[in-house]
Amino acid sequence: MGCCMGKERSDEEEKIDFKGGNVHVITSKEHWDQKIAEANKDGKIVVANFSASWCGPCRVISPVYAEMSQTYPQLMFLTIDVDELMDFSSSWDIRATPTFFFLKNGQQVDKLVGANRPELEKKVAALADGA
Repeated sequence: MGCCMGKERSDEEEKIDFKGGNVHVITSKEHWDQKIAEANKDGKIVVANFSASWCGPCRVISPVYAEMSQTYPQLMFLTIDVDELMDFSSSWDIRATPTFFFLKNGQQVDKLVGANRPELEKKVAALADGA
């Protein structure tokens, strides 16, 4: 399991393409609120990935996350770049990336820190079965 605790990047490093599959890239607090409201209205559980473009483990788990978003359309998959939305990420007490939050009706029901693919897949599958 890997996770990043702080910036270790050079400016030449390319950014991760967080898009793909059925992942919604959150660009503002308002966009977050809109997606959470949409998920609540549709009765969907939200999987929120707080990630960073410079984080190696985030790069590794990103395509897996995108693939899961297609496998489980009954869930809503969001990605938040902690560098783009620093204040918002701080309000979630993000200490390492990636950090995954699982939300139902806007409330946290579970959390996973690190790029632990088997654990992420297990948690997502369990939530999808209950959705």
